[in-house]
Amino acid sequence: MSTTPARPRATQLLLAYLAFVSLGLPDGLLGVAWPSTRSDFGVPTEAVGWVLTAGTVGYLTSSVLAGFTLARVGVGALLAGSTVLAGLALAGYSVSPVLAVLVGCALLLGLGSGAVDSGLNAYAAGAFGARHMNWLHAFFGLGVAIGPLIMTGVLSAGLAWRWGYGIVAAAQLVLAAAFVLTVRAWHRGVPASTEASATAGTEVGAAVETGPTSADGAAPVVRVPVRDTLRLPAVWSGLLAFALYVAIEVSAGLWAFLLLTEGRGLSAALAGGCVSAYWGSLFVGRVVQGVVAERLGAGLVLRVSLVGMAVGAALIAVPGPAVLAVLGLVVVGFAAAPVFPLLTLTTAERVGAAHADRAIGMQIGASGLGAALVPAGLGVLIGNTSVQVLGSALLVLALALIVLHEWGARRPTAGPPAQALPAQIGRETQTSGPVRPVVDGR
Repeated sequence: MSTTPARPRATQLLLAYLAFVSLGLPDGLLGVAWPSTRSDFGVPTEAVGWVLTAGTVGYLTSSVLAGFTLARVGVGALLAGSTVLAGLALAGYSVSPVLAVLVGCALLLGLGSGAVDSGLNAYAAGAFGARHMNWLHAFFGLGVAIGPLIMTGVLSAGLAWRWGYGIVAAAQLVLAAAFVLTVRAWHRGVPASTEASATAGTEVGAAVETGPTSADGAAPVVRVPVRDTLRLPAVWSGLLAFALYVAIEVSAGLWAFLLLTEGRGLSAALAGGCVSAYWGSLFVGRVVQGVVAERLGAGLVLRVSLVGMAVGAALIAVPGPAVLAVLGLVVVGFAAAPVFPLLTLTTAERVGAAHADRAIGMQIGASGLGAALVPAGLGVLIGNTSVQVLGSALLVLALALIVLHEWGARRPTAGPPAQALPAQIGRETQTSGPVRPVVDGR
């Protein structure tokens, strides 16, 4: 059954948008700051790998665990605590005396950011709908774009790189204070965890554990064992889909500059502008397609977007003038824009609402692996062949993503039909109280 989610509170929407901006800000700082940072610490350029590795380990760890802890601590407490941790980690960047301390702060930043990312995605998937889901991820891109501007402004003013991190840390701690003050408000919406609790009985044969009824009269909390989540093929296909999607998005942005300069003969300045156009098309696409997805439905927009990514990759792969590759990049960016948020939004449809929070956390973790491993592997492939292989590699990944999504979409959903849910839940959980149908956000 599909229905429209309740209108989210303005305060929650504002905090969610600001949180996604804050998630993107640190990603844009490091590249601009690193030349000054390594000079201060007296380390080689490649030492940045330690910072990136520590951040990735923290991010993967917390994003996977976030889905398992949401039901225990609540989304409000998770967001508040994780944002405080991220703010303190950024403050640590600004005062780190040696590289080892900076690496430790990167680990803490990854832990905080991964939990915020997973927690907000899980909440938004059940509470905000397709339009806001796309716009939230668009604002992450806005944060990535603002980060370099902050650090460039700091360095241009003659200040140390530490000031850039200090400014972002202050903003993050202000946001953390807002989350702390609104912890209870996040339990009044319709988060994914609430939907999962209300519909846990839809999983055939799942063992369930019934908790207390919430203070606002919602359905009692019903927990499904972790092993039942891990047994679902749709969970594992979802992990691979997220890894493939992010691999395409990051690989295109990372290697496009090299393709356009060495492979297609553009000047560095023009190629840099074209790479910015790629990221810009991703931002614009999420703003525009958020409205489109809400009107046409997430399933249709997802299919069209995945095909569009393959078409864009094919344009990049075709040998020819640079304009073809640039057009392909823009097409890939615009088409890819709604894929991550809509895959997140439709997680409950694929795995069942009882498993959605856990699956979303694991999917965010898988996306981090895809972002780290595949672009690096493409770098090795390019080094041993030529940069012209980029388009073909992106096309193979895009086609694999289409096949994987269609396979997952055609699998029968677990559980009885929607009209049978109340009786089924009553038999399996032996609880009373209101039962809400699964909401897909359209």
